[in-house]
Amino acid sequence: MKLSRFSHRRAALAHGAIVAPCLAGLVSLAGCAAPQKGLTYPQAQRVEQVDDYHGVKVADPYRWLENPDSPESRAWIDAENTITFGFLESVPQREGIRKRLTELWDFEKFDAPFMLAGRYFYSHNDGLQNQNVIFVQDGLKGEPRVLLDPNTLSKDGTVALSGLAISDNARLLAYGLASAGSDWQEWKVRDIDTGQDLPDHLQWVKFSGASWTLDNAGFYYARYDEPKDGNKLQAVNKFQKLYYHKVGAPQSDDLLVYERKDQPDWGFGGAVTEDGRYLVIAVSQGTDPRNLVFYKDLAQPAAPVVELISTFEADYEVVGNEGTTFWVKTDYNAPRKRIVAIDVTKPAKENWKEIIPEDKATLQGVSVVNDQFVCNYLKDAYSQVKVFGLTGQFVREVAFPGLGSVGGFGGKRKYTETFYSFTSFTAPTTIFRYDLTAGKSELFKEPKVRFNAADYETRQVFYPSKDGTRVPMFITYKKGLKLNGKNPTVLYGYGGFNIPVTPAFSVANLVWMEMGGVYASANLRGGGEYGKEWHDAGRLGNKQNVFDDFIAAAEWLIKNKYTSRDKLAILGGSNGGLLVGACTTQRPDLFGACLPAVGVMDMLRFHKFTIGWAWTSDYGSPDDPKAFQWLSKYSPYHTIKSGTAYPATMITTADHDDRVVPAHSFKYAAALQAAQGGAEPILIRIETQAGHGAGKPTSKRIEEAADRWAFLVKTLDMSVKMD
Repeated sequence: MKLSRFSHRRAALAHGAIVAPCLAGLVSLAGCAAPQKGLTYPQAQRVEQVDDYHGVKVADPYRWLENPDSPESRAWIDAENTITFGFLESVPQREGIRKRLTELWDFEKFDAPFMLAGRYFYSHNDGLQNQNVIFVQDGLKGEPRVLLDPNTLSKDGTVALSGLAISDNARLLAYGLASAGSDWQEWKVRDIDTGQDLPDHLQWVKFSGASWTLDNAGFYYARYDEPKDGNKLQAVNKFQKLYYHKVGAPQSDDLLVYERKDQPDWGFGGAVTEDGRYLVIAVSQGTDPRNLVFYKDLAQPAAPVVELISTFEADYEVVGNEGTTFWVKTDYNAPRKRIVAIDVTKPAKENWKEIIPEDKATLQGVSVVNDQFVCNYLKDAYSQVKVFGLTGQFVREVAFPGLGSVGGFGGKRKYTETFYSFTSFTAPTTIFRYDLTAGKSELFKEPKVRFNAADYETRQVFYPSKDGTRVPMFITYKKGLKLNGKNPTVLYGYGGFNIPVTPAFSVANLVWMEMGGVYASANLRGGGEYGKEWHDAGRLGNKQNVFDDFIAAAEWLIKNKYTSRDKLAILGGSNGGLLVGACTTQRPDLFGACLPAVGVMDMLRFHKFTIGWAWTSDYGSPDDPKAFQWLSKYSPYHTIKSGTAYPATMITTADHDDRVVPAHSFKYAAALQAAQGGAEPILIRIETQAGHGAGKPTSKRIEEAADRWAFLVKTLDMSVKMD
């Protein structure tokens, strides 16, 4: 049983159609700085917009770009895309890169199956399908059939499955859909036997899953009120509410289970315990990992919601229960997390019992299968899974093929089998079936990718940051690499929101390495690799540590002759886009190219759009004078200096992004183009039918990867031949 959280994560790179510009109003082609290859940018007019932050006057000359639908903004978007795609089309290798990406991408992909009532459910992609297809089969050796194919829901593959929940009797599927990458979801219900949808249609759902009651009659979910001004892509999301939906009833009849009119920032995730006895409500406040835990006794219809954990002091997740005893994963008095037992009839902390103590590794996830705790740890940013009895006795450690990342290990408490996935930088996601009684894994589904993994190697290194902190980094490359400082290298990072960056296979990165590139991934502070202390060391007033860690990684790669300044590119998305943007303005001399994707670039106004207010747990609020001081010092949009020679940069965003609204990238691009004092290109690639990244069609992922590498081939002056 997982309790939901708000999630601000993952890089998302986007692309847009080439549209002939119709320039008017605030946009013209009157020349600004003339960069490399004779590019002339559409110069965006500067407006007299000055804001007062705690007595400090701050100019915001591109405020008008915050409205992506105005005629002036549309003209600017069209003009920028015309220039960007014209530049990319001039790269001879671009089409060959796209063809190679398509060839390698075309392999069967599976997610770890899960079983309910004798039926097995899994996600599958035959290779180049835009969206994964959900299959069901009766029994492990039954004939699979399509349960839900999102590819049939839109011509361009931009309608994506955003969530699903199977009823306990495996007869009904509740599923969420998102269009064009939006965070907004619509939920429907499908009869698993017939494959037909029921009349149920739920709207205005965001940041929510669904959890069925044990009687299979309905499920709990969270939603917002419909935006009053009609601006669903930018309006601030507040006052989430928890509802119960009975199958067959209209949404207007849904039962309001819990709301807090006095707490606009609280979000609710409802999960029914496996025994059906309790509704556990995880109460979150933005992206802060600290949360509350409430519950409702479903055996008593009139029972109130009880506040079990009522103080935002630690991270708590109920992973199962035995009667009135809840098993809880928490970092309370354990920065790398432990499991404690809380009896709801005696909830005082002095009555809590520790079952599995804190380990040197960081506890990431827990499931209860075969009457055992299956605990997924991170040890130096790679997965380690240990099995314990219900009283905490160690049973065994699960053996894996190498250093990588695992997922899965789900199931019911009495099941003796489970499934898990394993992946690494050189191993595509492979599915294993695990016998919890015997403690043995067997290969279940293995993808066939047309490359030889033995030709590549991954090395983990530890380097010192500016303050001496030891930071891990994975480096992957083709064997035989010469440390001569001439290798084109991509350095990736994220560093925020307690999210770890772990080894994962990527066709795009494989093609990059085939082209002679090195791929490095740094595990920066602010992430979740080493628990609460590692996260705290990279948030709020400590955010500069994240940028220092990334800069130190770049310097280490150059010092150890993996690459040189002219051959080094940095890449990151979302919070990682902020990372790239901040490092670009702080150390423009250190990088050959910069690829910030859907980044948070305006740190003084991020909290004014959609769910941006939720990120103040990591960033702090510009409305706080103290936080303003540190935010204004690194905000990428506000730290651009006119006349500086900035590295070649391709900013990527999407005009439908309602997580990190595109205004961040728009304003950053306009300011950087106007300030550029060097010869390198400053481009922005704007996808016009996608959002933050979730559910992006395969075709668009291939196109964006091809454009990303084509940009680097040209700007890093790579000698690459693509057939």
